[in-house]
Amino acid sequence: MASIEEIESKVIDALPSGLFIGGEWIQTDTTVPVENPAKGEAFAQVADATPEQAVQALDAACDAAADWAATKPRDRAELLRRAFDMINERKEIFAALMTMEMGKTFNEALGEVAYGNEYLRWFSEQTCRIEGYNAIAPASGKRILTEKVPVGPVLAITPWNFPLAMATRKIAPALAAGCTVVVKPAKLTPLTTLLFGKVLQEAGLPAGVVNILTTNHSGATTSPVITDPRTRKITFTGSTEVGVGLLKQAADRVLRTSMELGGNAPLVVLPDADLDVAIQGAMDAKMRNLGEACTAGNRFIVHESIADEFTKRFTEAMAAQKVGYGLDPATNVGPLIDGDQRDKVLGLLQDAIDKGGKVTTGGDKIDGPGYFMQPTVVAGIQPGTRILKEEIFGPFAPVITYADEQEAIDIANGTDFGLAAYVFSADLKNAMRVGEGIETGMVGINTGVVSDAAAPFGGVKMSGLGREGSQLGIEEFLETKYYSIPL
Repeated sequence: MASIEEIESKVIDALPSGLFIGGEWIQTDTTVPVENPAKGEAFAQVADATPEQAVQALDAACDAAADWAATKPRDRAELLRRAFDMINERKEIFAALMTMEMGKTFNEALGEVAYGNEYLRWFSEQTCRIEGYNAIAPASGKRILTEKVPVGPVLAITPWNFPLAMATRKIAPALAAGCTVVVKPAKLTPLTTLLFGKVLQEAGLPAGVVNILTTNHSGATTSPVITDPRTRKITFTGSTEVGVGLLKQAADRVLRTSMELGGNAPLVVLPDADLDVAIQGAMDAKMRNLGEACTAGNRFIVHESIADEFTKRFTEAMAAQKVGYGLDPATNVGPLIDGDQRDKVLGLLQDAIDKGGKVTTGGDKIDGPGYFMQPTVVAGIQPGTRILKEEIFGPFAPVITYADEQEAIDIANGTDFGLAAYVFSADLKNAMRVGEGIETGMVGINTGVVSDAAAPFGGVKMSGLGREGSQLGIEEFLETKYYSIPL
């Protein structure tokens, strides 16, 4: 078995370098360091794009747009499928890279490769199912003919927490629809997207269809692309604050937008729940990606009759987690992405304690290199605690008790967000009744994981606009064009 140092060296040797514009890898005068959050030090450098280079990327996307839109659907589908196969062949390199630049464990990163890559296969299959319709207008007798056409060049902005899945979830449907793309990955985790771009290039993607910008100045670099009249869509995953700013910019150009923003997922445990199922679901919902996911369980709302037993067993499960570097096979909890994120989680934790919450396990950072924190459970969360309104994004699980079903629903809905929720009950009728009462775009019933390439991913309220994945995902990149034909 290869050592950690050998794995790291192999990953670094596989990395592409530079911006990816018009099918070429372009170097820049300045670079941006990429840090390993388990070590607190940089292990790679990426190019630092200027606003002028962002416009060059849009130029390349526009130059390639007509030919790519005219490419046969089957050819687009086969290219996506080739990329799917190539990523499968390199899954261990992708997984180790995500561990190194984001912090998740190797096994969890392998799971992201499988999940993220599935968007390539799913949308390769949807490519050949883009259909319009024809009909006779009842009043005029004219023939109505419609077709679906690409919306046009797309700006895709992806977050740091799922470096492969967030790229494939946006790029795959855009390419399937016949759109060209300019991608701006998060500066904290840009390397996976660059490696994905290299795979697309090797799979035969024409020059300019996908262009990748890495930069230390996201707003300044992407602004000229957003304001350029040739850009026709923005797809963004990230914080609600940034998403609102992008929506304001998009309004000036009436751009199509897809926004997958923040979450504050409630996990409701009804009194008849199977606690074995509920505890496993709570662990899945909380500790997937170390809680650094918009779908992460944020508020554990447990009926008062089972709260003590749930908290005891949940505490034991969290305390048993092994914290360390994700390339160590013994590790099942990695570091947070950086010091700022850890400080934010610790601040929310301290607020919960100050307002009367009781720590049952964890409760502090772990000293040493890297940005580690103890998996933490806090019971007895009181009204007014910040986590009731704010997203945590870390390994801190607050437990709130309730007396009746409507109280649980009211707590769940007491936030501006509405992305995901989880309900646990041995009776499907009870679970569905509560799930229907929660204002959210996705509900997991007796499961702590809802994401699936074949399912519509998205939220309500301030959690965003539009849906990714499923048959709906490709519609976000298509316009309906209508022809009126006299008979």
